[in-house]
Amino acid sequence: MLKNPKISIVTVSFNSQSTIKHTIDSVSSQTYKNKEYILIDGASQDWTLDILDFKKDEIDNFVSETDDGIYDAMNKGIKAATGDIVGILNSDDFYYNQDVLSKVAKVFEETNCDCLYGDLIFVNKGDARKIVRYWKSGKFEKNLMTKGWMLPHPTFFVKKEIYQKYGLYNTSLKSAADYEMILRLLHKEKIIVEYIPEILIKMRVGGESNASIWNRLKGNNEDNIAWDLNGLKKPPFIRFIKPFRKISQFFRKPKV
Repeated sequence: MLKNPKISIVTVSFNSQSTIKHTIDSVSSQTYKNKEYILIDGASQDWTLDILDFKKDEIDNFVSETDDGIYDAMNKGIKAATGDIVGILNSDDFYYNQDVLSKVAKVFEETNCDCLYGDLIFVNKGDARKIVRYWKSGKFEKNLMTKGWMLPHPTFFVKKEIYQKYGLYNTSLKSAADYEMILRLLHKEKIIVEYIPEILIKMRVGGESNASIWNRLKGNNEDNIAWDLNGLKKPPFIRFIKPFRKISQFFRKPKV
């Protein structure tokens, strides 16, 4: 078990001028102090770099250069991380409150887990006070992924040694490398996982995988490929079962 673990937060940005300041502020405002903040920018062409320059004192490691996509940038951030634990915070997401990292650290301190995750709410892109969907992930159980289950990736915190042992994001996948990572670590390798039954992240709607019907279909097709890449037997109709499970997110309401 870790004592006072160092948490590395990785944010990947590209032309994120409208949201990046809010994301950075949510990291800076965390009450947990043993953290580092890594920001990997894909050579933004809007005002993102100006904002990052203004906020540079709040960023421990900053790179702006072209990359091969969001997962390539995430891999750069993970490689640069010096913490015991790595979390990914997208450039249009932010922490639910100031105590998220403290709660994450406490679970790693008190258990023998290799990773953990929590719940997430989707909010309106223009008004983060308006809740669109509530992703209550629930406790992980054996074979749950064969039933179309997936955890909210932005709530996923992993020991860096796990990435070093089992590998980084598969950049051949453009929409489902996060799903492949979860499948690989939790289902195939069976690493030790804990669930925090609380909202950890607010995510603005309109991310890469949900930006269009085409992206959704492509992502679902890549879900199939993820099983093949790991030499796993695909459950029947997994590409349809997985999105079907999301329907309840539009009707469930969080206690906030």
